Amino acid sequence: MNIFARLHSDLLSILNELSAAKILPPDMRTDRISVESPRDATFGDMSSNAAMVLAKNAGMKPRALAGLIVEKLEALPVVATAGIAGPGFINITLATSAWHDVLQTVLAEGPKFGASTIGAGEKVNVEYVSANPTGPLHIGHARGTVFGDVLASLLENVGYDVAREYYMNDAGTQVDVLARSAHLRYREALGEDIGEIPSGFYPGDYMIPVGRALAEKFGDKWVNAPESEWLAEIQGFTVDAMMALVRDDLTALGVNQDNFVSEKTLVAAGKVESVHAALTARDLIYTGVLEPPKGKKPDNWEPRPQELFRATAFGDDVDRPLRKSDGSWTYFASDIAYHLDKFERGYGKLIDVWGADHGGYVKRMEAATKAITEGGAALDVKICQIVKLMDDGEPIKMSKRTGTFVTLRELVDEVGKDVVRFIMLTRSNEAPLDFDLKKVTEQSRENPVFYVQYAHARCHSAMRLATDAFPELSTERKSLATSELTVLDDSAELALIKVLGAWPRAVEGAALAHEPHRIAYYLQELSAGFHGLWSKGRERPELRFIVENNAGKTQARVALVRAVQIVIESGLNLLGVEPVKELR
Repeated sequence: MNIFARLHSDLLSILNELSAAKILPPDMRTDRISVESPRDATFGDMSSNAAMVLAKNAGMKPRALAGLIVEKLEALPVVATAGIAGPGFINITLATSAWHDVLQTVLAEGPKFGASTIGAGEKVNVEYVSANPTGPLHIGHARGTVFGDVLASLLENVGYDVAREYYMNDAGTQVDVLARSAHLRYREALGEDIGEIPSGFYPGDYMIPVGRALAEKFGDKWVNAPESEWLAEIQGFTVDAMMALVRDDLTALGVNQDNFVSEKTLVAAGKVESVHAALTARDLIYTGVLEPPKGKKPDNWEPRPQELFRATAFGDDVDRPLRKSDGSWTYFASDIAYHLDKFERGYGKLIDVWGADHGGYVKRMEAATKAITEGGAALDVKICQIVKLMDDGEPIKMSKRTGTFVTLRELVDEVGKDVVRFIMLTRSNEAPLDFDLKKVTEQSRENPVFYVQYAHARCHSAMRLATDAFPELSTERKSLATSELTVLDDSAELALIKVLGAWPRAVEGAALAHEPHRIAYYLQELSAGFHGLWSKGRERPELRFIVENNAGKTQARVALVRAVQIVIESGLNLLGVEPVKELR
């Protein structure tokens, strides 16, 4: 049960009653009516803007309309009090029994509490990682990987049909360079002294095993052969080797994607030509000369005619080239073809998760998607800002250029996948993130991973102690759902139940806003509430989870503990983090 959705439904029923009584017009719009948590808890449990939204259409003053709504709200069994604030906001305090019902629902539904069907099976494509297949994933990729993976899980949890996708940029100059780098290591594996890796090649040691594998497969076949003979063969071999590395890295992070789509395959299938033809037919391509970048003329800039897409007609700042000076397609042209391919596979909602260095690419891709799908697809690009790797407050220097960078796998091996996944969501994707190796492994309140895991382990500890004290007490959730929950009447207990009641709304909100960090925030809030109640039990014995010689109250308290454990476990599962029962 989503208590907010229930109140929203009750409110709409009241508005329909007022409409039937001709107090409100029959054609009133209710889509902007909300039921939210007030910023100040002293105002009650919920607040609604209903009177403010409908007053003008009803020809009434907001406070007058609010008075009619409040009168009917107070007649509902679930409502304790309702009142009017300011110009016409409605504040609602729920009956204590409503919160006991919420607790009972958590126990009855278990892991399903918080799931919903608002997605109605709509198909969504979430594309994330999509790193060039030129090396292992590094720490910068980790954030977007976790973000995309958890967002996909969230969307699935609220009823969307989700595809997790990786787009392989396995065409173009970067894979040519990759093949040349592999050929160099191949010669090295056969005994040649290759000296220092030339500038422009991929220098990382991860290329050494590729060279050895090439030598084992081909012997000296390609040592002295011209590049034209071996480039395609070695290119394909090396891309496969790099993607095997990537898949291993993703597995280590607990990521399993549904689709791996190849740019090379799309190009070979004529998808780019098809896009070009479609845009040409709609007069969206022309030959023109672009202005210098940002109004400045670089020394090497030349005004030359180019084939341009009318991106400005769809919200971009400038029109964009589709061909390079040598006549080959730009990456942008291939990307348009790829997004059309997604749409043609039935995905009307497209979510792309990109790194911070792609921020300038967003408008053109949004424009292109709108154009090529004729408005049929909605594209949401999520930019994940940089991650700074620290060690006890000191930055760890990395350089991809020299091959000395921290890989995703190294990070996972150092602190574990659970820590990596949780920490990557402790800030909004739009904000930079400091990842401090020392702090994320501390067992302290300052470490959010530990803090939440500790709350989950504490729940299990409390349940074990309760069954030791009362052997006949069952911790099975459906059995606990039949407990006499009315004994849970302390403000601290009710405050914790109210946080539990916000879980379905938190999940839906995070999914619809495409903001998975909200789940990490919620789990920290719930854990803080549970730890706080645990501490109050030390100060006030009557609040302890195990009440001596009182099996009934102990059972009710254990029901609350079990509900907290269920929701924390559900949240951690959404994040792809293992909910531990004991901390060692």
